[in-house]
Amino acid sequence: MSEHHTRAELFRSLHTPGSPLVLVNAWDAASARVVVAAGARAVATTSAGVAWSLGTPDGDILGRDAAVDLVRRITASVSLPVTADIESGYGGTPAEVGATTRAVLDAGAVGVNIEDAHRTGGPPLRGVPDQCARIGAVRGAADAAGLPLFVNARIDTFLSGGGGVDETVARASAYLAAGADGIFVPGVVDPVTIGALVQAVPAPLNVLAGPGAPAVGELARLGVARVSLGSSVAQAAYAVARRAADEALGAGTYGALADALDYGTLNALMR
Repeated sequence: MSEHHTRAELFRSLHTPGSPLVLVNAWDAASARVVVAAGARAVATTSAGVAWSLGTPDGDILGRDAAVDLVRRITASVSLPVTADIESGYGGTPAEVGATTRAVLDAGAVGVNIEDAHRTGGPPLRGVPDQCARIGAVRGAADAAGLPLFVNARIDTFLSGGGGVDETVARASAYLAAGADGIFVPGVVDPVTIGALVQAVPAPLNVLAGPGAPAVGELARLGVARVSLGSSVAQAAYAVARRAADEALGAGTYGALADALDYGTLNALMR
């Protein structure tokens, strides 16, 4: 069994309801190594953080090659399993989504997030048959490569206002039948709603956490299997840069830099 296959099996095993995998999403090699040094069990990318770091807006605008290159840099920089946020798949057709999946696998990833948001006009969410075909292409590419890729199907019903629990559960059922392994429902922080989703979705449930969301311990008690911080870590990092700039260019002081990571510590992580 290859090391890649071993990492994929390990990543799959980390999705345990009641003992959630906590993912502090990274956007470059340095942030990935910082997360690993803090004790992470796996690394996840954030498509928004990746896009911003490359000077591009989030939302299916970054090109496939640039996204895959960043995944390759991160997988080469850490020894833990890496799951990649591939947005809608960086392709207009299922075949193109399959090509993206093959490229991400070649880059060393062992999991992907693929979302059903539709950003080219019309309804906010892709039709279920269309999204199922795209998920099927992801699964088909992974099967052809002989890798147990963890396919995390993101459902944007709550983020987009495209539906509530019933619509989310219906989409989850279809996506799982199409080849997904887990279901990611960002935009839900209400414990009652999270509990209802856990009970109704027969697969590991991933929620997006941050300020205002239940703590990891409470999410564990609700039966959540995966907790992601998404783009919020990158946003917080850029907020420090903005505060430092405002302060240095305004008052001429440097208080925003007081809690910076030590240079030697950071530099050592890159060795």
